[in-house]
Amino acid sequence: MRPEAVAAMAPFLAGEYGNPSGGHRAAAAAKAALEAARESIAECLGASPHDVVVTGGGTEADNLAVKGAARAARAGGSRGGVVTARFEHKGVLASCDRLERDGFAVARVGAGLDGVVALDELADAVAPDTALVSLMLVNNEVGTVQPLDDVVALVRARAPQAVVHTDAVQAVPWVDVATLAAGADLVAVSAHKFGGPKGVGALVVRDGTPLEPLIEGGGQERGLRSGTSNVAGVVAMAAALRATVEQRTADVRRIATLRDRLLDGLLTAVPDAFENGDRARKVAGNAHLGFRGVESESLLLLLDSLGVYAAAGSSCSSGATEPSHVLAAMGVSRDDALSSIRLSLGVASTDADVDTALAVIPGAVARLRAAGVAA
Repeated sequence: MRPEAVAAMAPFLAGEYGNPSGGHRAAAAAKAALEAARESIAECLGASPHDVVVTGGGTEADNLAVKGAARAARAGGSRGGVVTARFEHKGVLASCDRLERDGFAVARVGAGLDGVVALDELADAVAPDTALVSLMLVNNEVGTVQPLDDVVALVRARAPQAVVHTDAVQAVPWVDVATLAAGADLVAVSAHKFGGPKGVGALVVRDGTPLEPLIEGGGQERGLRSGTSNVAGVVAMAAALRATVEQRTADVRRIATLRDRLLDGLLTAVPDAFENGDRARKVAGNAHLGFRGVESESLLLLLDSLGVYAAAGSSCSSGATEPSHVLAAMGVSRDDALSSIRLSLGVASTDADVDTALAVIPGAVARLRAAGVAA
């Protein structure tokens, strides 16, 4: 967590205990803190405070957006389907799977080896009666920034009534979400991706966007997400988001330099290493590469024992033996996908971290190759 988020959160963990839905003075103080945080979040995301619906994280925000928009369209008389990409986060893909089981038509489009959605496939998939199009802003595994402006323009031309949702969970630390997601009706974010606490996020619901709630009860969050508000979490999320936006330009420049040194060093030091996705279209914190002849899961276990933490696929799918669904959607071969890992950098990353990775990873790959631990 960013220090600004920890400092903002602390009073609401120790002394400021009021429930913002109550009617006494302690409740009023909590309500004031909650709404001030909402205003700050809205400003950072290019929305109005009324648009910001607090959730329990990015997965809930995606579920609310995808299921809520599709079901609202069906309730309004639409028989149109949903269009998404095969490389979306599981929070979107699983929501689409659920809708498909409930009778919705769902089209899933692919991407190129560069990690960017296939716009021609998307154009073919969007029909005049399409109810919802969901496309992430930044891919959570390979870090590629998607052409959301082009997607929105395509949808508005082919299906003017369709709701556009973007999972911007991975985008906030690296790009100006307020600008790049301005055309989307629904924008999902998660606090822990930009230095806030885990278990809190938000969905921007542009005014007038029809949405059915997933969680019903006391009517909090405009009736779209009932339940007692996580004041400490929301206040911390707002502080982390503000710090991220204010420091983003300098952070991105520094982290991109670290990432490039890491990738270039590994690609030079390790024979038959390769990079996944177009680095020129990636966010600064993503280093996704593979080492032919090595099984990624074995490499991750060895690296963990040597003090380097990495992942294969998304963190939600760590430990899976199947190749990444993102790499599969991009057309990466099964063998290359099973040899690939993701190294992530962030605000806390240092030159010393990169030095450690460059010292450890080549030897670990060579050790596994010598032992015959192949993909």
